Amino acid sequence: GAGGNSQIMARRHTPDQVVAKVRQGQKMLNDGKPMIEVIKELQVTEATWYRWLQQYGSEQNAAQTKAVKDLEKENARLKRLLAEKELAIDILNEVAKGKF
Repeated sequence: GAGGNSQIMARRHTPDQVVAKVRQGQKMLNDGKPMIEVIKELQVTEATWYRWLQQYGSEQNAAQTKAVKDLEKENARLKRLLAEKELAIDILNEVAKGKF
């Protein structure tokens, strides 16, 4: 029976492979391919596809990740601005002391 180990094979996906397949699947769906074609191409069941989508592929996750990254960037920018402002105040104080 060669059919025995096909079940095991299907479960053996690294997260990287799953993400790649989810991206590929989403791209196909975006291009207007029907779901049945997509899951055939990816060689997964519809149930697996939806599980993967929940774990790895949801737009919300991507959006959240991006939002967090953007916030971190903004945070760094504000910290830098604050540091520059404090430095400017120090300089002004020095100037003020010298002048008056």
